Amino acid sequence: MSKRVYGQFCGFSRALEVVGERWALLIVRDLLVGPQRFTDLFRGLPGIPTNVLAARLRELEDAGIVVRRVLPRPEGSIVYELTARGEELEETVVALGRWGAKALDAPRCGEVVTVDSLITAMRSTFRPEAACGVHCAYELHFGDVVVHMRVDDGTLVAGAGPIDDADLVIEASPAIKAVMAGEMSPPQAIESGAVRVTGDERLLARFADVFRI
Repeated sequence: MSKRVYGQFCGFSRALEVVGERWALLIVRDLLVGPQRFTDLFRGLPGIPTNVLAARLRELEDAGIVVRRVLPRPEGSIVYELTARGEELEETVVALGRWGAKALDAPRCGEVVTVDSLITAMRSTFRPEAACGVHCAYELHFGDVVVHMRVDDGTLVAGAGPIDDADLVIEASPAIKAVMAGEMSPPQAIESGAVRVTGDERLLARFADVFRI
């Protein structure tokens, strides 16, 4: 596969030569959540052919963005993880995710939500300045996908799966975007059934303030 070049002495064009191919930034997005096996990446990127995934991983390795590592025994499997250079892309991925979220409406036919994409969405929309003094644990359900967010005085830790000490459990639909964008108030979302919550309903307003599109 020939490398795409743009013929410009420019940092931006150089960056696109490395991560501008289809699927490349989505692979980086998922690896920003944590190291993953080939099968994990394949499962989390519905629609990517295995040969394309293998090619992108090779290209990212050659560029010094991704490295392979063998897990200790007894597992001993190979995982892919970002290098320090790869981790520098986090700010770019978060900014693009925040920018793109503004264009979301109803899911297109065949579109799905994955654990890694939802974790990245929470990281992208998190506003540290709005979370100062906030100490709250959220559990977010989007269909079968479940993630959690711990907000602690301006910092966020987001991960996969449920937690035992959630202050608020949110069962969301695509309408959660309207809440996070300020287009629908939290009480309206709850009353209409667009969002279902377990816990103190008032915490949904804090969620919408801290995670903002």
